[in-house]
Amino acid sequence: MSEFDLIRRYFADLGPARPDVVLGVGDDCALLDVPAGQSLAVSIDTLASGIHFFPDCAPEHIGHKSLAVGLSDLAAMGAEPAWATLALTLPAADEDWVRGFAVGFARLANQHGIRLVGGDTTRGPLSVTVQVQGFVPSGAAVRRDGARPGDAILVSGTLGDAGLALRRMLAGEAVDPESRRRLECPEPRVALGRRLRGIASAMIDLSDGLAGDLGHILAASGVGAELELEQFTLTPWVAEAVAAARDWSLPLSSGDDYELCFCVPQERLVEVGRLAVDPSCALTRIGTIRVGTGLILRLPDGEILTTNGAGYDHFAARP
Repeated sequence: MSEFDLIRRYFADLGPARPDVVLGVGDDCALLDVPAGQSLAVSIDTLASGIHFFPDCAPEHIGHKSLAVGLSDLAAMGAEPAWATLALTLPAADEDWVRGFAVGFARLANQHGIRLVGGDTTRGPLSVTVQVQGFVPSGAAVRRDGARPGDAILVSGTLGDAGLALRRMLAGEAVDPESRRRLECPEPRVALGRRLRGIASAMIDLSDGLAGDLGHILAASGVGAELELEQFTLTPWVAEAVAAARDWSLPLSSGDDYELCFCVPQERLVEVGRLAVDPSCALTRIGTIRVGTGLILRLPDGEILTTNGAGYDHFAARP
């Protein structure tokens, strides 16, 4: 199939119809209406084969994840998803692969009401770039720079599952299906992000590891933090891996969790409790913002764990 055949067949009508899309896929530019009183939240991510997904990953899962990572960014700002653009680089015009990719992308797009409005298709090493746009009431976005001493630090869901799956897959070991699903098909916490508008003082999504991502909040807010590791909500298989090696790097430093880490003033914690209605997405207090700088990690036995606080870095030196 030609480039334009692929676009017409699989991408020209992807995602639910929206009244704010004046003109979508098929022209030189999309024409879009931003509602009055709303700010436009924009984020872009690239997923490359061999870096963000294994070469044999199902195309349906790649389609899902390529959109999910952007939706997670919108969630972290408390934004409502609206539009997406897609730049897809393919080694060849493999219609079966494109069909599977489009199915995974469309399923998540329909779930969150986001419409594909444009993009580009080209030939080369497999990579996927998705830009997402969403709306947030003017002045209501939850940023990274609002944390204050005394604020509680909370996370959604569980930590380290995707990292455990990656570790075991790289070692050629068996991987439990739930951990693999967390790695290949993360669920962005979009509804939670919207509900935290006006409650959370700062928020970030966990794409590069809790310690590193929380570090961005601390730097932007000019504060420090202390975490109680015994408070972390871990799945049994992650808890077993942590206990076996006495190594907390999975929940602290492994990426691809795509949960939300957020700070809440003490007087608003009751409101957060009312949001914890989804049993599959626990909201757990794991620490407190403090005066100063840096991150203190307190082990269950009371000892302090040292860490460089760095998250995943594409250009960091590798062993």
